[in-house]
Amino acid sequence: MHITVEKVVSEALELPSSVRAFVAEKLIESLDAPEVPGLSAKWKKELRRRCAEVERGAVKLRSADAVFKKAFTSLA
Repeated sequence: MHITVEKVVSEALELPSSVRAFVAEKLIESLDAPEVPGLSAKWKKELRRRCAEVERGAVKLRSADAVFKKAFTSLA
């Protein structure tokens, strides 16, 4: 079935305003969200390892503010 853009727009304009708003929101979201490929098995394994380290207390977590401050300082 071949549907023209004009027909899609025409039929969409006949929908109730709340439904049109929902459709418009979904269309806009689809433009903002680039397609991200799924994580590889290797990265999933690494994420599990890192999460386990955090849960065991094997690593020291730092605040984002401290990390960014150090990063900006190193750039100066």
